[in-house]
Amino acid sequence: MPSATAPLLSVVIPVYNESAGLHTLFNRVVPILQGITADWEIICVNDGSRDDTLTQLKACRHIEPRIKILSLSRNFGKEAALTAGLHHAHGRAVIPMDADLQDPPELIPEMVRQWQAGYKVVLATRRSRQGDGWFKRGSAWLYYKLMGSLLTIDLPQNTGDFRLMDQQVVAVLRLLPERTRFMKGLFAWVGFSTTRLFFDREARAVGTAKQSLRALWTLAKDGIFSFTTLPLRLTTYLGVIISTVAFAYAGWLLLRTVIQGVDVPGYASLMAAILCMGGIQLISLGIIGEYLGRIYREAKQRPLYVIEESAGI
Repeated sequence: MPSATAPLLSVVIPVYNESAGLHTLFNRVVPILQGITADWEIICVNDGSRDDTLTQLKACRHIEPRIKILSLSRNFGKEAALTAGLHHAHGRAVIPMDADLQDPPELIPEMVRQWQAGYKVVLATRRSRQGDGWFKRGSAWLYYKLMGSLLTIDLPQNTGDFRLMDQQVVAVLRLLPERTRFMKGLFAWVGFSTTRLFFDREARAVGTAKQSLRALWTLAKDGIFSFTTLPLRLTTYLGVIISTVAFAYAGWLLLRTVIQGVDVPGYASLMAAILCMGGIQLISLGIIGEYLGRIYREAKQRPLYVIEESAGI
């Protein structure tokens, strides 16, 4: 729990190969924080960057010591890096944000006002995504629709990691031990009084997106399998339906044989039935495997991240 002397605001920024955009980032964020209070910190979590991001972070810290650094020993992924930042944030309010500036830091003063008005969580929700390409906009729409229909929690649509959270909310998040992290789901799971601010998503300020399509697909799966057992239940329902149809069809074949005699079944229909059932069985095993793999990772109890060096923490 932050002490009475803790900074008012902690901004947590995971960074991975963001060397080219760091000075732009700090030139935009630091004046905004200074306009709110002198009592702030920025925690940058270097997630195993392969460029000179760490060198640039140290140079920025030399100019502004309220910029603090956590450098992980390798790339653990954005969810783990964000978790590391939340574990080491001392602020009475904590604001996670991305380094690409697509989520405008100019929203922070209004976030703070809403927090001071009594809200424990202030969400930044995208009103439009004109800064994204058509594929990302379409996939994001499909993603939130799918999550909304599957998950047992209310996952806010068009809302990323950019938000303000009271220290009480962050304290609860620190208690959640799971190794497979889907932070948007964890943020929603903890609850607390919440309000929203809307903004238009900008184009990326510098560089290119670092998350590959494969990483985004993995994140989507983690969201589904971490917060609902619906896929398992669906395989059960599917099995019941198929078994009912199969028994009904077997009864019809038996009755037809008694009435009309024995005939030779068609090869095509037999192969179609075998391939269909085999496919359904493999899909069901795959769903079970997704849950089993997550149980396996949880059972090993490995740390979420490893810190190689830090500065100012």
